[in-house]
Amino acid sequence: MPPSVEISNLIKKYGTLAALNDVSFGIAEGETFGLLGPNGAGKTTLIRILSTLIKPTSGAAKVMGFDCVKEQNAVRKAIGVVPQAMTSDMDLTGYENMDIYGRFYDMPKKERTERIDYLLGMVGLKERAKELVATYSGGMRRRLEIARGLIHKPALLILDEPTIGLDPQSRHVVWELLQRFRKEDRLTILLTTHYMDEAEILCDRVAIIDYGKIVAMDTVAGLKKQILQKDVVELTFSGVDADKAVEEVKAIPSVHTAVTTDGILRVSVDNGAQAIPALISGLERLGAKVASVTLKQQTLEDVFIHFTGRPIREEEAKKVSFFIGAGVPSKWGR
Repeated sequence: MPPSVEISNLIKKYGTLAALNDVSFGIAEGETFGLLGPNGAGKTTLIRILSTLIKPTSGAAKVMGFDCVKEQNAVRKAIGVVPQAMTSDMDLTGYENMDIYGRFYDMPKKERTERIDYLLGMVGLKERAKELVATYSGGMRRRLEIARGLIHKPALLILDEPTIGLDPQSRHVVWELLQRFRKEDRLTILLTTHYMDEAEILCDRVAIIDYGKIVAMDTVAGLKKQILQKDVVELTFSGVDADKAVEEVKAIPSVHTAVTTDGILRVSVDNGAQAIPALISGLERLGAKVASVTLKQQTLEDVFIHFTGRPIREEEAKKVSFFIGAGVPSKWGR
């Protein structure tokens, strides 16, 4: 079967700045595809093109075979969108929020009522359906908005930071819901996230985007295999310049890479347990005082650092308007 999403040589420029720079990939039917990257990397721009909110400078984007520029109405019927910011109306009940969206898609009343009852039951809000959304918790509102995005039975659900700002328990509830909807409805999901654990749990494949380009794309396991080193040793220290510390540890034979971020020296090695004594000795030779040492198994965060040269911080996941976007980073001239 044809892919649910086809993106070919997509470019979006704002003046001379390229928010997207020759992006190409496809998403198979029933796949959950994750898009990772820091703010300003191009994630929201890509989603806004797929949602027909903006047009690309060049290239093509298709959803279920429909062109996002030439067949906008067909694309809009094929997608459900859940933006970062909560958009459900606080002055309406959960049922009324759902009903309005069903009317937007010209759903007959009987079909609309049955679909609302089914979805509210799926997200555990059926008994709260007649209560104002103003009385809902953040997790309940997020579940309502996921249900609302599915009211018209879309083939593709687009989620922009679906669990931002939620407590751990609510995040897990959302994850379970998405996995259930995907399984039962053969739903294709495209999501952006700053949470590495979320991407590992939910996504079949992940693309890392940076400065408008796809720098890596594969399954989570496949991405990890592209990095030869198996362990990461993190050290905090004082008494010596960070650049000198990096230079010193890089000379150790088992070390692949070494970077300092936020006062932490992250060293990628073949065997962390064996390398720790040599790392400590190297820093102490420089006169450094090592305060702590942590051995970590390889994670998606390590993959991200490998391909972008910096960690992705959860504080970067600021609530921005999906309809306006996060803007162009200052380093790109704005």
